[in-house]
Amino acid sequence: MGDPRKQRKKYRKPSHPWQKTRIEEEKVLVLEYGLKNKKDLWRMTSKLAKFKQQAKSLIAKTDKQAVMEKELFMKKLQKLSLISADATLDDILDLSVKDLLERRLQTLVLRKGFAKTIKQSRQMIVHQHVVVNDQKLDVPSFLVPSALEDQIQFVEKSPFSDPEHPERKIEELKQEEEVKEEVKEEVKKVKVVEVKK
Repeated sequence: MGDPRKQRKKYRKPSHPWQKTRIEEEKVLVLEYGLKNKKDLWRMTSKLAKFKQQAKSLIAKTDKQAVMEKELFMKKLQKLSLISADATLDDILDLSVKDLLERRLQTLVLRKGFAKTIKQSRQMIVHQHVVVNDQKLDVPSFLVPSALEDQIQFVEKSPFSDPEHPERKIEELKQEEEVKEEVKEEVKKVKVVEVKK
């Protein structure tokens, strides 16, 4: 069978172990996007750094091969919805880690309203309650292509696929309560205006 391929690190640690501002920024991102640990964040940072490095090298080159590579590279990032169709290589250099984190399956499950919190979103994915294009995925860090974004849904046999599930009903009740509160506030504003007249 041959020697197994060596598993290499997919991330680089920060060059300096203690930088207060960087540590605080990382802490905010880890909490906001429900990352397991800093390694998850460093993986995304390394991936973004590779994209930027490739963009810089393509900006410097002008031969035919570079033009072909540029087209393929731009298509790849457009499929991930990281850049628009009319974007240039300079736009890639403006990308941030947040842009990449927004494309993770874990984030999209939350944004679509399938989960109440980012942690619950992660749990649903790890426990294989979520399918993308009829394929079970248990990797929260999977970068979802824009073509598959609308095909994120619950597994048919999952209890969460039932609209009467308590977790989903709580979400509906919250939305109803929010609407009621908005109506109450509008009524108060109208009464205040009438009293002033």
